[in-house]
Amino acid sequence: MMRKFAKNYLVYVILALIIVLIAAFSSSMSLSIKLFIPNLPVIIILAISLNLIVGFLGELSLGHAGFMSIGAFLGGMTAKLLLEKVPLFESFKSDNLLIFAIAIAVGAVCAALCGFVVGFAALRLRGDYLAIVTLGFGEIVRVIFMNSSAETFGGATGLKSPSFPTSKFPMLTIIGLLFVMFTIFVIKNLLKSKTGRAITAIRDNEIAAKAMGIDVTKHKLMVFVIAAAFAGVAGVLFSYANTPVKPDTFDYNYSIEILIIVVLGGMGNINGSIIAATLITLLNTGLTKYFKDDAALYKDFLYAIILILVIIYNNAPAFKKFRERYNLKTLYTKVFKPKHNPAKDKGDAARWDVVPTKIEMNEVLSTDVVIDSTGDNSADIGERGGNK
Repeated sequence: MMRKFAKNYLVYVILALIIVLIAAFSSSMSLSIKLFIPNLPVIIILAISLNLIVGFLGELSLGHAGFMSIGAFLGGMTAKLLLEKVPLFESFKSDNLLIFAIAIAVGAVCAALCGFVVGFAALRLRGDYLAIVTLGFGEIVRVIFMNSSAETFGGATGLKSPSFPTSKFPMLTIIGLLFVMFTIFVIKNLLKSKTGRAITAIRDNEIAAKAMGIDVTKHKLMVFVIAAAFAGVAGVLFSYANTPVKPDTFDYNYSIEILIIVVLGGMGNINGSIIAATLITLLNTGLTKYFKDDAALYKDFLYAIILILVIIYNNAPAFKKFRERYNLKTLYTKVFKPKHNPAKDKGDAARWDVVPTKIEMNEVLSTDVVIDSTGDNSADIGERGGNK
């Protein structure tokens, strides 16, 4: 019961506790924390949604920042136009929740439509070719926004989108964490469904999935659209937390950074993506705080060294036994899983897993064959069979 609860609901409980703590201690937080916390849900949503493509579908996408930028610019522009051009909303403030909800919807839908268009052509490709196409898409989107006019998306200087004031940062953070919970809920339930089993089957063996009648292109396209929609939501959250929104933020390095988070957290591991996104964001923010101006180069160098060491630790065969012995899952099992007592097991000949004295089903059984020197083996075997 405890393990089932931890597997299915623990992440929601932890996020709910974080929401309560933020609401309770927001007044005593420093300005740097107030500026940092609203960006954390953005990174987590991006990591979880990209994990749906890379970890569960098994395809490599390097254009996730492109979908995020579509949500950030189109959602932010929608909110800006509603506040400035629509008489019904002119009296509203920039942190109005109705306008924010409309911006979220527009950003998610526009990103999903772009995901459909790109995915329809690109998902027929595989491996490096798919990565190149998605990377090119992300760069094309960034260049389009960068070369836009000041009246539209602000060009290189960025879009001055509506935002929540610093004094109301807990509201934006709480909304972001609620969207994190919604993202986890949608993706987990998708993976538990028939569609989710088809998605993982495509990842394991695409040829076998086709042979079983699974529409591979349809399921790939579905995953791409869902992941793009959540990236669009993350983009709108980012635009409200960071204004002006500059196109340079969404370059290919940002997509690769999200991919690194997915790899470090574990391919196909949602909880791992949450932990890795949090730790990487804290690390990057901490290094940025202590390495400024001319020392920024050392920050990037140290950041790269730490990532390389973590990747080596997670994948090097020399550390395999250490990882298996001291990972969180093993420690959790030692602390919370009750020790097995065979004396309390009821007799059940069908349960080979509960009584350690029984022979394992996968053991190889052997017997000695005695050959009669007279050569009349059939008579000897029959005689011994009769004696039994």
